[in-house]
Amino acid sequence: MQFSSLASSFALLSALALALLDFGTGSVLAAPAAAASASAPLPDGFDLGEILNLLGVDLVQHINVFITLDTLITNLVSVNFTVKNPLPFEITIDHATTDAGVNGTIYSHFDQPFTTFVVPALGTANSGTFGNVTLTQGAIASLPIIPLEELDILNADVQVRVATIKGKLGIPIPLDGIKQTNVSTTYSLALS
Repeated sequence: MQFSSLASSFALLSALALALLDFGTGSVLAAPAAAASASAPLPDGFDLGEILNLLGVDLVQHINVFITLDTLITNLVSVNFTVKNPLPFEITIDHATTDAGVNGTIYSHFDQPFTTFVVPALGTANSGTFGNVTLTQGAIASLPIIPLEELDILNADVQVRVATIKGKLGIPIPLDGIKQTNVSTTYSLALS
């Protein structure tokens, strides 16, 4: 493992540990149910999404976009994406609201709940394909970004549970304001 990767993982673990502390009393949140109703804020207004951005932790490894003839009328596509877990324990992604685009322009938006999106410790997992991803600029105006084969995640608010066991239990943690640039993206055209 490279030193920078190890340092990033350690820093992320430290940030998560801080998030689990109740800064008013210094005590650790006792149960997942308590964590759900009393998510402890980080000091100075930081949240974990900002810390991930500062550390340069790239969680999304690849995006697949599926375009059909209907896309030209509905401005909707289907997508799936692969997430890398840098932590030594399982995480479960429950919900994601994401804006993606190129050069600061939003080209797609989705607000997606997940029922079984479990990412193993130090591993990767795919979200599974889901629809109703809106092309905010319209289908025709979005065509020029296809040859770029990459998207920027301009903003993602993700609800995760950390230290889950096969997707159950875990400690709920909001990761708000995640940003990532140059995510490898494959576009598949099904025009028949």
